[in-house]
Amino acid sequence: MIKSLSHLSDRELVTLFQRYPEQGKYFVTIFCRYNPIVYTLVRHSARSPVQADYLFALTWRHIFYELRGLDLREETTSDANSFQNWLINMTAICINQADLPPVESIHYNLKSAPPPLWCYLEQALDQLLPALRLMVVMAQTFHWSETRIAAYLQAEGEVMSPQSVRIQLQEAYQLLESGLPEDIAAIYLIDEALETTRESQLAAVPI
Repeated sequence: MIKSLSHLSDRELVTLFQRYPEQGKYFVTIFCRYNPIVYTLVRHSARSPVQADYLFALTWRHIFYELRGLDLREETTSDANSFQNWLINMTAICINQADLPPVESIHYNLKSAPPPLWCYLEQALDQLLPALRLMVVMAQTFHWSETRIAAYLQAEGEVMSPQSVRIQLQEAYQLLESGLPEDIAAIYLIDEALETTRESQLAAVPI
């Protein structure tokens, strides 16, 4: 899928990314084309590989949102040079503004959750109802048990049993997956019959 787009110019990929937000393959192609440059810049500014991976993901997350408003039509230099310079500038901004947490506080796994998956998963997360989103964050970010989540919700006036929390979480995970572009799911989500499951991939993303 990605190789079939490799002949497109940067300008064409950016235009398609902006024109078809329901498709993720254009952003993935940009990521595959330029992630070595971005990672090289990030790696030399972080104190550890763990922080480098996390800053790398944060940088691509910033690029993902900035790309939506990028206009390359006014550039007079070649597509590759102008876009590459823009990427380098975005990376420099992220490096200079980054306030990285200590290594022990970072739970991001680059291999399990590449930046494009994180970006589109976060987008799908924003589409969930607030209550479902809260439960997903408590379960995946804070690793709370269903019993503890139910107790917290009850303290907030929401009567819910641990069994109900389990059912709601399963619904939320299904909504998250269905909220992803089909091509992103095809590229990144491994079949549940294999060793790595969708839920474990969700857990690797810093929600």
